[in-house]
Amino acid sequence: METGLYIVATPIGNLGDMGQRAVQVLRDADLIAAEDTRHSARLLQHFGIESPAIPYHEHSGERAPARIVNTLRDGGTVALISDAGTPLISDPGYRLVREVQAAGHKVVAIPGPCAAIAALSVCGLPTDRFRFEGFLPAKAGARAQRLQDLVDEAASLVFYEAPHRVADALHAMVGVFGPEREAVLVREITKTFETVHRAPLAELHGFVVSDANQQKGEIVLVVAGRDQGDVSLDADTARLLERIAEELPGKKAAAIVAEHTGLRKRDLYDYLLGQK
Repeated sequence: METGLYIVATPIGNLGDMGQRAVQVLRDADLIAAEDTRHSARLLQHFGIESPAIPYHEHSGERAPARIVNTLRDGGTVALISDAGTPLISDPGYRLVREVQAAGHKVVAIPGPCAAIAALSVCGLPTDRFRFEGFLPAKAGARAQRLQDLVDEAASLVFYEAPHRVADALHAMVGVFGPEREAVLVREITKTFETVHRAPLAELHGFVVSDANQQKGEIVLVVAGRDQGDVSLDADTARLLERIAEELPGKKAAAIVAEHTGLRKRDLYDYLLGQK
């Protein structure tokens, strides 16, 4: 195996989702950098992987990155894994990638499971455009502000949420996005008690509050983007925008009209999308 840092996706629940290439890379690696070596031990034992493992996470200090870079400098291979799914999705591993690349070493993706993508695939909401937001802030005020910043977003919104905060998160979403905005709870995906439940936000909040089991496990929330049909313009602006869009790409037309009217470019572009 060629020297380099291998970013290896691992199962998010069902060990049957582990790819053959991922297993081989982990077996051949000179070193495995794991978010939690104790958590990953079951996975490694299941597949008979005996490569040495060290912890690597945002609090692991300088020793772990130094050992990784030194292993690569000596011509070795290092595999990076998270507790579950694809590393660097909602974790700080990008710093290691940058350090390794800056040192002139290769970084290779070994793709596989990702909770956000798996949730999008079964949510039943539009996926031609989506925005991944990771975890919302734990404090109520900061959480509400983050959601308010997203209230006009037309793309589907994807959040990770801790089980003990999911009810509060949904309550906040009802207050900011409105009770009728459609959303999906995707819980324990690929595991025994997998749940996929789509409903208006107020109803989804009630579903979670009334069943303690829905406040357990790994949770992804997917929220529908703002309905593009809600974008309205006065007749003169609409005609101008549509005429310019006949000659130029939609984003460019929206930018020109935004500059001269003071309207938001995103709203103007969303209007054009709604006319198609």
